[in-house]
Amino acid sequence: MKKSVRVYVFGIVQGIFFRAFVKEKAEELNIRGYVRNKDDGSVEIWIEGNNEDVDKMVDICKQGPPHAVINRFDILGEKFHGFEEFKILSI
Repeated sequence: MKKSVRVYVFGIVQGIFFRAFVKEKAEELNIRGYVRNKDDGSVEIWIEGNNEDVDKMVDICKQGPPHAVINRFDILGEKFHGFEEFKILSI
């Protein structure tokens, strides 16, 4: 079964290679979608894939890379989009 979610991560999440960390983990789990920094200092991540892989990816994003300090984590269910790969996008 396919699943699609969008998450927003707030805290110390920019300037610490958060996006590169997320992309590497997404590729390991065969996740599709994107990650990008937002103007408000948060990071937005769209995660698509098999239910189990999406759940694993969400857990990874909740932890973040070693220097991340996550103050808030919002998750929204989304309609499956059908991304072909996982990309790092600019703002």
